[in-house]
Amino acid sequence: MELTRPGVCALPVRAPARYFGGEVSLAEQVCNAAAAAVVAVAGAAGTAAPEPPCQVGIADGPFAARLAAREGMIVPRGATPGWLGHFAVEVLGLPMLADVLRRLGIRTLGEFAELDEGAVLARFGAEGGFAHRLARGLDERPLALGDPPADLTVCRVLDPPADRADALAFVAVGLADELVSRLAPHGLAATQLLVEAETEHGESLQRWWRGDRPFTARAMVDRIRWQLEGWLQGPVITAPTAGVTMLRLTVTGAVPDDGHQMDFEGGVAEASRQVERGLARVQGLLGHEAVLTAVRTGGRGPGERIRLIPWGEEPEEDRGARATSTKVARLEDGGKRTSGRVRSGRRTTVVTAGSRDAAPWPGHLPPPSPALVHPVPVPVEILGPDGAAVGVTGRGRCTAVPSRLILPTAGSLSVGIMGWAGPWPADERWWDPAAVRRRARLQVLLDDGTAHLLVLEQGRWRLEATYD
Repeated sequence: MELTRPGVCALPVRAPARYFGGEVSLAEQVCNAAAAAVVAVAGAAGTAAPEPPCQVGIADGPFAARLAAREGMIVPRGATPGWLGHFAVEVLGLPMLADVLRRLGIRTLGEFAELDEGAVLARFGAEGGFAHRLARGLDERPLALGDPPADLTVCRVLDPPADRADALAFVAVGLADELVSRLAPHGLAATQLLVEAETEHGESLQRWWRGDRPFTARAMVDRIRWQLEGWLQGPVITAPTAGVTMLRLTVTGAVPDDGHQMDFEGGVAEASRQVERGLARVQGLLGHEAVLTAVRTGGRGPGERIRLIPWGEEPEEDRGARATSTKVARLEDGGKRTSGRVRSGRRTTVVTAGSRDAAPWPGHLPPPSPALVHPVPVPVEILGPDGAAVGVTGRGRCTAVPSRLILPTAGSLSVGIMGWAGPWPADERWWDPAAVRRRARLQVLLDDGTAHLLVLEQGRWRLEATYD
């Protein structure tokens, strides 16, 4: 099955339905089994089970099946596109797109599906194309099937409560060892860890820890201790008013345990470990976003090619490039993987993986990259030989030869332009009325020997970056 999100899972029904005597019988048995599990968990927690505790729907794809589950329906095979037609466009989960469609007079998925696919892509981009496929009963990807995950949560109830970080760290040692021992039989190691603590007065603290390297038991204990020290010894406003009664660790991200890279003496470099522990301690005291690291990403301008992410967190591009080697849903006639395609009786899905940095970026700035990108671009003016302002035409050409650069912020300092290259025009995010759609970049070499990158936006030149 695929665990789509908390409370929602999906699975192919062709084989199970044959085994259990049809789709109706399968839906009943799944509903009864899930309802019994929900009632049992609610009873153990002393809370009332929701009513109804479970809903099941069957359709030709995951998106339609989720809508069918809301109504407890089994959509006949092949009837999904027509059945989806009466739903409002809001069910797509894209509020901005739904608002535009309603203003255009398109209120249902059926009306949206009748539009030409090319016209939708031209007007709304990739997001609109994805929504259009859903409205037609087509899903963008197969189910990411896998075995249900093991129970990777450990918890300790403290009686009497503890109000000292060292006492809680002693408890954390046992929790971390138990968690690692649960991961070991599956050949896994934790890269994402959720630490939760509760007090007698109902106060709670939750914090996520993420790492690009798997956590050892020692690393888990260090992070738990630093987190609790920051909580217990923090400002009076945020500090707990009672002792901690519960400590819980949950692994939310696990990867195959491939071991650690050792040095020539058979150990991990001590300097590297000290740096990692120091950065993790700062994160524990100041928050996950307090320590940032730069990663390369795609883009046309120099300021778009670098992005800051929390230290230890894996870039989204790397996660996406790794996420395509999953098991394939076998829906109707059985899936067969050939040449990167997933083929089934109902659809053919192309599975791709790649980095945003490696994607083509027409109009991007050629190398070398500038050494300094100004946080706030500096307003400037570019004049031609006749003293008139230089602009960029719709064909991507300068209206005149750039002759002088004026810096209003430096007392209208005027510097001669010895050479220039470009411009490189870009027309992007045309679907977003709040974004700057058109811009052009120009490289200039000045009389004083400095080189700069200028950008023209909304009729105004700005100094965006400086070359070394």
